[in-house]
Amino acid sequence: MATLDDTTNPSGRLIGADQVQGTSVYSGRGEKLGSVEDVMLDKVSGRVAYAVLSFGGFLGIGDRYYPLPWEKLRYDTDLSGYVVDIDRTLLEGAPSYADDEVVHWDDRAWGERVAGYYGARPFWDIMP
Repeated sequence: MATLDDTTNPSGRLIGADQVQGTSVYSGRGEKLGSVEDVMLDKVSGRVAYAVLSFGGFLGIGDRYYPLPWEKLRYDTDLSGYVVDIDRTLLEGAPSYADDEVVHWDDRAWGERVAGYYGARPFWDIMP
C-alpha cells in the first residue's frame, strides 16, 4: 500500500522531484518527445511552474531545453510518462534555450511568451 511518504512508488499520488527528472514526455499520439530535465518551482507558493523538457539532441549533445507549463502535462500510468497535447512540429518552434544561454526565469515577458505559445496561463496567474 502506497503512503504519502513513499515518493518512489509509481502508483502513489506524490512524487519526488528527483523521480520526475528523466521521465519521458510523449505527444498525445504516443510519440516520445524527450524527457524531463528539470522542474522549476515557485519559491513563494511551492508549486511547480514548469517541467523543462530536453529535446532535439543526440545522446545529450546539442539538446535544447523547452519549459512546458506544468498544467499542460498529465501523467499516463500506461506509458509511465507525461503526455502533452503538442507534437514535435509545434515543439520545434517553441521558446527554448541551450546549455550556454542564460535564462531569465523572472522575466515576465518571457514567461508570458512561453505560456502564450502553449495556450496556457502564466504560472503566476494560477498560483493561489
